[in-house]
Amino acid sequence: MSIERILSITGKPGLYELKLQTRTGFVAESLIDGKKITVGLRSNVSLLSEISIYTNDGEIKLAEVFANIAKKENDGPAISHKESNDVLINYFTEVLPDFDQDRVYVSDIKKVINWYNLIQAKGYITAAEVAIEETTATEE
Repeated sequence: MSIERILSITGKPGLYELKLQTRTGFVAESLIDGKKITVGLRSNVSLLSEISIYTNDGEIKLAEVFANIAKKENDGPAISHKESNDVLINYFTEVLPDFDQDRVYVSDIKKVINWYNLIQAKGYITAAEVAIEETTATEE
């Protein structure tokens, strides 16, 4: 499975899978409870595949960060996003050593880890799968 159809909707908890586009917006299904919602075009929506994390050398796609976490955890769940700030920063440094500590806040790290655990539990991501997607994207 892929994160291409996974959304974050501002003001709504968790993540959503894009199910259907309509004239006035789209229908999305919550990854937390499976409930379907309609989302208007005026809502602030982000595709996870379009989100990047700042590094000292530029930016890295969120999918690559997820792949690093999956590799570190052998495709299992990551630590809890409710750990202390120091634990979260140390963990994220292991996953992405060159992340920009001035522009990536602890709240961002919490969100990335929480999102990873949500989509990992649903089987949307593994380290091998993300590596295949990256290879395909670079060939195109």
